[in-house]
Amino acid sequence: MRISTAYSFDSAISNLQKRQTDLTESQMQLTTGKRVNNASDDPVAAARAERALATMSRSDANQRGLEASRNAMTLGAGVLRDSVELLQQARESLVAAGNGSYSDAERQSLAVRLKEIRNQLLSVANRSDGSGGFVFGGQGSSSPPFIDAPGGVQFVGQGGQAQGSSSENVNLTVDGDLVWLKAKTGNGVFTTSAATTNTGSSWISPGTVSTPSQVPYPAAAGVTPPTYTIQFDVTGGVTTYSVLEDGNALSSGVPFSSTSGIVIPGRGMTVNVSGTPATGDTFTIGQSSNSLSVFDTLDKVIAELNTTSLNNGQIQQSVNGGLSNLDSVLGNMMSAESAAGETLNRLDGIEGRIATLKQTAQSDRSSAEDLDMVEAISAFQSKQTGYDAALKSYSMVQKLSLFQYVNG
Repeated sequence: MRISTAYSFDSAISNLQKRQTDLTESQMQLTTGKRVNNASDDPVAAARAERALATMSRSDANQRGLEASRNAMTLGAGVLRDSVELLQQARESLVAAGNGSYSDAERQSLAVRLKEIRNQLLSVANRSDGSGGFVFGGQGSSSPPFIDAPGGVQFVGQGGQAQGSSSENVNLTVDGDLVWLKAKTGNGVFTTSAATTNTGSSWISPGTVSTPSQVPYPAAAGVTPPTYTIQFDVTGGVTTYSVLEDGNALSSGVPFSSTSGIVIPGRGMTVNVSGTPATGDTFTIGQSSNSLSVFDTLDKVIAELNTTSLNNGQIQQSVNGGLSNLDSVLGNMMSAESAAGETLNRLDGIEGRIATLKQTAQSDRSSAEDLDMVEAISAFQSKQTGYDAALKSYSMVQKLSLFQYVNG
């Protein structure tokens, strides 16, 4: 079979070009350290690498969200600790106000101290987060979330908690409305109060639940919760009481003893009335609600301590009621602090999972596109040898022609 000179040229050039392309690809791989530089190099591996890269990007975004949440929760937990300390100071002052030997002036002095604490707490509630927002701004607030209005402190932020874009749904703020204005009233199940028209020197305790299954609170949705009234009567030196449910008697003419609890018949609730009630004195029991404000609690006891000529029963009612409310807002505040701590612990676990996920993705990407340098160098050297051989072959073909053959 005869082979034309043109065919020999074309074959040699084609072989040389292929060898050069292979060599160039090897050079690029050695330069980048990547086995796959273009999707066409290995479509399957390129797709694996792209998926891994997307996972790594999501992990980085989630990590940024976690860092923002960690900063917010760390700051929030610190501010809540400050708030708890101030409320404990307020409690100590209120306990002192219950001293029966104190004069009106001494109680008013304690009221001044409570007013100072109240104003400090308002400042804490409006503390900046250092980045243009507020620790207790809820879902976002560009101005202080709490304002001191004539009717009391109001929350003007947006309730709830802002969350980052992370798939883990981590919180970026603390719900100020919930923390500062939504503690449980009373003992958390029911509230007790004395009528302002009482003339005796008695006061009522926050009460306890004796039989949970009998308690009518919380009332079912759409049902008005019942109200209980304890009415006292003093006749011939004998003090008795009656218990009414929405005006209807559950018991009547029960002998009163300040050392025995008053049981609400069949309703699983017990309260204590101390001191000496007078005829017509009444005390009320109602359903607890999530509406107790830190500031309203302090404003109420401050106003009562500034009131002069109170009898011992009124003073004790004010102090005991105030202490009950302070304990409730303190408990709510400490629960929020605990929740912030739990969030920080949760973030530790999430960060560990994200780090593992990112590391796995990095490994997948490396496996898909990274180059085995030893193997690549060996392949490059082999292709270099092949290219050199093809170049020499082409050079020899160039010298072949009929005239050179005749002249030779």
